[in-house]
Amino acid sequence: MTRYLRLSGLEPFVLTPDIPFVNVGERTNVTGSARFRKLITNRDYAAALDVARDQVENGAQIIDINMDEGLIDSKAAMVEFLHLVASEPDIARVPIMIDSSKWEVIEAGLQCVQGKSVVNSISMKEGEDAFRHHARLCLAYGAAVVVMAFDEDGQADTCERKTQICERAYRILVDEVGFPPEDIIFDPNVFAVATGIEEHNNYGVDFIEATRWIRQNLPHAHVSGGVSNLSFSFRGNDTVREAMHAVFLYHAIQAGMDMGIVNAGQLAVYDQIDPDLRERCEDVVLNRCDDATERMLEIAERFRGGAREEKVRDLAWRDWTVEKRLEHALVNGITEFIEADTEEARLQAERPLHVIEGPLMAGMNVVGDLFGAGKMFLPQVVKSARVMKQAVAILLPYMEEEKRLNGGVGRETAGKVLMATVKGDVHDIGKNIVGVVLACNNYEIIDLGVMVPPQKILQIARDENVDVIGLSGLITPSLDEMAHMAAEMEREGFDIPLLIGGATTSKVHTAVKIAPRYTRGQAIYVLDASRAVGVVSQLLSEDRKAAYVDGIKSDYIEVTERHERAERAKKRVPLAEARANAMKIDWSDYTVPAPKFTGAKTIDDWDLAEIAEYIDWTPFFRTWELKGVYPKILEDEKQGEAARALFVDAKDMLKRIIDEKWFGPRAVVGFWPANAQGDDIKLFTDNTRKNPLTTLHTLRQQHAKRPGRPNMALADFVAPAGTDDWVGGFVVTAGAEEAEISKRFDTQNDNYSAILVKALADRFAEAMAEMLHQRVRRDYWAYAPDEGFAPDELIGEPYQGIRPAPGYPAQPDHTEKLTLFSLMDAEAATGVELTESMAMWPGSSVSGLYIAHPDSYYFGVSKVERDQVQDYANRKGMTMEDMERWLAPVLNYVPTAQNGIAAE
Repeated sequence: MTRYLRLSGLEPFVLTPDIPFVNVGERTNVTGSARFRKLITNRDYAAALDVARDQVENGAQIIDINMDEGLIDSKAAMVEFLHLVASEPDIARVPIMIDSSKWEVIEAGLQCVQGKSVVNSISMKEGEDAFRHHARLCLAYGAAVVVMAFDEDGQADTCERKTQICERAYRILVDEVGFPPEDIIFDPNVFAVATGIEEHNNYGVDFIEATRWIRQNLPHAHVSGGVSNLSFSFRGNDTVREAMHAVFLYHAIQAGMDMGIVNAGQLAVYDQIDPDLRERCEDVVLNRCDDATERMLEIAERFRGGAREEKVRDLAWRDWTVEKRLEHALVNGITEFIEADTEEARLQAERPLHVIEGPLMAGMNVVGDLFGAGKMFLPQVVKSARVMKQAVAILLPYMEEEKRLNGGVGRETAGKVLMATVKGDVHDIGKNIVGVVLACNNYEIIDLGVMVPPQKILQIARDENVDVIGLSGLITPSLDEMAHMAAEMEREGFDIPLLIGGATTSKVHTAVKIAPRYTRGQAIYVLDASRAVGVVSQLLSEDRKAAYVDGIKSDYIEVTERHERAERAKKRVPLAEARANAMKIDWSDYTVPAPKFTGAKTIDDWDLAEIAEYIDWTPFFRTWELKGVYPKILEDEKQGEAARALFVDAKDMLKRIIDEKWFGPRAVVGFWPANAQGDDIKLFTDNTRKNPLTTLHTLRQQHAKRPGRPNMALADFVAPAGTDDWVGGFVVTAGAEEAEISKRFDTQNDNYSAILVKALADRFAEAMAEMLHQRVRRDYWAYAPDEGFAPDELIGEPYQGIRPAPGYPAQPDHTEKLTLFSLMDAEAATGVELTESMAMWPGSSVSGLYIAHPDSYYFGVSKVERDQVQDYANRKGMTMEDMERWLAPVLNYVPTAQNGIAAE
């Protein structure tokens, strides 16, 4: 059985392996915070609550509350403060750690705290009997415990003593008391290092090694510690203390420390610590040399006062030559001084153009080299592009004036690239990022935006004499648009390279469906922005182009043959056989409650701050081509620094979005009586089920299945006639505002912020979909009214029911959106429109169905045969040719109409 530490305030908190470290906020501790002690002593509880709130907002996942002070009635203060905390949902949502050396204070706290708390602490300092007694009481109150490495002989200071005491306590708790091992948190005692006393030098190593032993030998137990104790020798020097804490945590977490009492708002980033300071900290923490303390004292004074001195040191680059300053600004994405530096470079140059072709391009070449070597990442490159754009904007009026007066020639670029999102598609974040990366490498970019018809692309490509055309698309109908575009380029005599990119595109589709239609030129799939520069540079190189294109052609022939062999090997079954193997649900013991309303209802009560709590950050980082799972990506050895910097920028913009109400989220949700009829879902006007409303059509898997595995269709999850069931639908949008805000940033030459706001708008829309689904399960439909998952737990979809969307694998037909939108009058309710290719505008929108059956799950229809397409077209009242157009990506045969999509 998987054993996780499970705590709760108003919201549950589960310490899974995906959470590398739990910040326990320390500022609500009168022994560790002079400010908090003064507030409690003066009974200024409102300000004391603000301290707790700041801890939660700064990332504390648990808050440690300690009232042990000689001039305070600790018990009364603990009870009063916890009662006040309970009335503040933004604080009470996290679990509480009740911290006291007095058992009566701990027990008083346990009697008034809500949720599952942590007791800090119990130990064997009063002997085993008292330890057992306190442990049994904690177990009765349902609390987890912090166990101090403390016995009758005092606190453990060596690794040997720490491990002996912890093992003894573990055996008593688990074997005698019956305490769940996952609810045990050992504190092996963090002691001060660099005190000048030789016996203290190994305290950091002793803690780290004891941690390693505990995690390896005491199953399921956790390790915590009061991190600030480590640096008491440097009180008053916050910069040094924060660096020591970061270095200590870096090594202790690797050893297995998974919790710590820290100031969540004051943690330095390990990689961003001054290298000299980091080295001295590691010498002290790891006891690497005999003179570590002296070496730390030598450097400490340099950092006393913190930010002011550090800023002065950081600005040392301002004394460099203007060329080196521009390079530094470009590499580090610094815009603060770009106007002054660009002007200085212009005054020194013979012509303004020389500034671009000289120091600016030299700096961007450094950026390109670092990016290509994997030493810079996409968010950093986009910041560099922002600096470049602002510098060029400063120079542009001078260049235009020079042209007017002297007939000066323009800037020499590496090539001209036209980019567009194809007709019917509104998504452009990926395209914009590729454009930025290419622009950073001296390519001139002509960006036509979104929903661009083929003839406009081709006309501008001729007029501007472009070297490359790049197409982007997100939805599956865009795949056919790209194939059609390739055929049009062939028909009109083009031979320039055609780049293909976007979420639904692939190397296989490009090789099989697009490249064969454009034999005069070459269609090339570009996986992501990091590949774009290499692809374009080879395509535009006189020396390398022929060999590169020949290699692509050979590769695509092999890809096509491999794909065809694989498809031939996949056995498909006739539609009748697939239907006979449908999923058989026993509906006799299934009862789902009726929704609280039928028909559609507009949802207006959206709070941007609440929506933000439901954001899944992993796809956000993938948008920026940072591969990894949040929050682990923040500590990734290679990408961590870039991810952390991007996350800081995203959080800053997120705060502005919330505070200044940049977005206007809107939603509509509806429910209708429903029953399955074959592969279709019939909806009715009321629960008599005598008055048909409309039909939702679904497709069925046709690939051969192993015995016992059904051929699925979404209709299988809906009850047949005679059993009451309902189906829901929804449309949510973060609002159209993001388009205007992004455009405003673009006009300010800040494409980094323009892309950032679009990426966050997408996250808001997805978060709204998750949040609304939770409301449906708990309230609107209320088939799971007691569901208690916290927002971050919803990412793994542990709940009952699904929300499949038209155009996705379980129902690849985008035209089903027409029915969904009509049912809810979604355009009037939300402002979301459907394009001719069934993309939703604004792009930061999500739509889908709600199905409640507990056995429902997501699946992919995969490829379908001609018999099903014909049957499906008949059921929908569409022609076979039109149906093949919309189902082109899942057809397992070549349609009669080879073009697949109507000509313009």
